[in-house]
Amino acid sequence: MKRLLSLLLLGLCCLWTSAHADENTQERDIYRDLETFANVLTLIQQYYVDEINSSKVINGAINGMLGSLDPHSAYMTPEDFKDLEEETSGSFTGIGIEISIRDGVLTAVAPIEGTPADRQGIKSGDQIVRINGELTKTMTLMEAVKKLRGTKGTPVTITVHRQEWKEPKDFTMIREAIPLVSVKYTELEPGFAYVRVSNFQATTTRDLRNALKNVKKKHRIQGVVLDLRNNPGGLLDQAVKVTDVFLDKGVIVSTKGRNKEEQMVFEAHPDDGYTDFPMVVLVNGGSASGSEIVAGALQDHRRAVIMGTTTFGKGSVQTILPLPEGAGLRLTTAKYYTPSGDSIQATGIKPDIVVPLTTTPAPEAVSAPPAKTIREKDLPGHLENDKSGPKRSGGEAIEDGDQQEELQQMEDIRQITKRMEQDNQLRAAFATLKSLGRPSSQR
Repeated sequence: MKRLLSLLLLGLCCLWTSAHADENTQERDIYRDLETFANVLTLIQQYYVDEINSSKVINGAINGMLGSLDPHSAYMTPEDFKDLEEETSGSFTGIGIEISIRDGVLTAVAPIEGTPADRQGIKSGDQIVRINGELTKTMTLMEAVKKLRGTKGTPVTITVHRQEWKEPKDFTMIREAIPLVSVKYTELEPGFAYVRVSNFQATTTRDLRNALKNVKKKHRIQGVVLDLRNNPGGLLDQAVKVTDVFLDKGVIVSTKGRNKEEQMVFEAHPDDGYTDFPMVVLVNGGSASGSEIVAGALQDHRRAVIMGTTTFGKGSVQTILPLPEGAGLRLTTAKYYTPSGDSIQATGIKPDIVVPLTTTPAPEAVSAPPAKTIREKDLPGHLENDKSGPKRSGGEAIEDGDQQEELQQMEDIRQITKRMEQDNQLRAAFATLKSLGRPSSQR
């Protein structure tokens, strides 16, 4: 084992030395640190009260190293890496909740719409203190994700603390296949479309274009409400392509990192024809990352009115780096900037029109203070905003298929009417959209 540690130490030092041969002081420092690490591991193996699993200990050290960087960098085991690929391709099995760690506590960023977590009323900012009775305080993010996911049809109980509650509450949910249908749409009125994008995955842009085409087949599009509330992000390229649907020129987003390959500028292309109607974009504290790219670009280009509450403020880009034997590294490699050159890291996108969501509180919460929304700036070790960046009907018979479609449309109308009654932000967005009128040209 000592020989293995020596070879490991030698290999790490050689790699570091080849990349930084001219930085002698740092070389000596990192050599000492690696030597200390090897000595500590040797002492643990020799003297710890129980026999240890060396791989587990080293993985713990790797997680600790990445955890000292920022809340979004993480080591992924082969199983974690596979789960990530499944998620971005369109589905996974679990309860449907985006999580992060704040002040050492597992915290909900946003539930995914239509999932068990959403139906049970889990909210952004809820602290998950136990999973199946096990304290989450010592869990890594990936460990918590693994415990929340599992076989379809099996139960999982989470213990949730919310600021306005006197004591934590248990929620038992049955794991489901979370399909992550990222685009849903309906018409608020003929020609006025409501499009909900719940996350950015491999098929999001295609599904968005199909939704707009279907609306356009029936009526000339007079306006769109794009709902990005509680959208935690996803694939960067899909967020860029979604924005491109509504812009015909200009910068969408730029990224800036230490390496030259991280210096990128993404621009719009005149190829979709969805730029001649007014838009309102709904956002809130659960809108993060990719949804902030979309909102920031549409706001800077004055293509849409942004409405709701300040977004999460996750202005960093994570790159997935494969490791041997199927493992992976999720590493923060850049920050992204809006077309005006602003970084929204830890600050978020501020709406043009602030409209807090109005809800009817539970009796126990009437006298309690409002729940605090968790944002990027609240996460320990979050990257600071450097304030700089690259500037810049006839009487015909109805066939069975048509009848089903008509019944579905009636159900959609019923659902949207019910939602409009309960959702003051959506009502405000629709009223604003109708007041905007049809612009003569894109500004």
